[in-house]
Amino acid sequence: MQPHGGPPALIASDVDGTLLDDTENITARTRDAVHAAVDSGTRFVLATGRPPRWIAPVVDALGFAPMAVCANGAVLYDPATDRVVSARTLSADSLVKLAEVASRAIPGAGLAVERIGESAHDAATPQFVSSPGYEHAWLNPDNTEVSLDDLLSQPAIKLLIRKAGMSSAAMAEQLQAHIGTAAELTYSTNNGLIEVVPAGITKASGIEELIAPLGIGIEQVVAFGDMPNDLPMLVRAGHGVAMGNAHPEVLAAAAEITTPNTDDGLARVLERIFLR
Repeated sequence: MQPHGGPPALIASDVDGTLLDDTENITARTRDAVHAAVDSGTRFVLATGRPPRWIAPVVDALGFAPMAVCANGAVLYDPATDRVVSARTLSADSLVKLAEVASRAIPGAGLAVERIGESAHDAATPQFVSSPGYEHAWLNPDNTEVSLDDLLSQPAIKLLIRKAGMSSAAMAEQLQAHIGTAAELTYSTNNGLIEVVPAGITKASGIEELIAPLGIGIEQVVAFGDMPNDLPMLVRAGHGVAMGNAHPEVLAAAAEITTPNTDDGLARVLERIFLR
């Protein structure tokens, strides 16, 4: 089915597990399909859990620099100018309270935060800061280790709660009852990592903030994703597409299921819309 009977005004794509294949590359077919959509006049934006400093390789692979909704909606970033357009942060007081909840609900969990400067590469602001003993869920060479007090002393765009050997789904279930509506918690990997951002902030809210000045409604958006952090935008968008490799909750909520990210699932939908 072609959404809305015509081309969308905007395409919002998750990055990992969606736009990228399992080797963290964009295939030629997917890149060509994205370029065809943009050449037709449709806007394309990235919507990712990644911080701004991890957007450059995606831009290089795409061959152009779309606007990016980063940190699960907490940051709007313009990679063309390396400028943070807006940032929503958890206050230091909120971080302290969330850390106390995490220590009670998941004893032994490690904590880290993402901070933000004026650009993705602001050397004056250590951007990924972790408490002693934090076990990374993936290779992260740009880590700064500090005391727990220092970790919680400044506002952050994201709090990460890490428990190696535990599933993210189980962690979310244990934390949600304690956090309630005080913040938004989600996950983009099931490898024992929870991502927490300010209350009301999701990829959907970030997209809506981005499109409001453009006169585009969320019903004119086609969104692609694969993990629970994508659910809000897939449900809010005019047409939400789950990748074939998506989490079961995402598969159940999406309006359409395409093939996996390893089989050009995003490209197949865009080709149907723009290359008929």
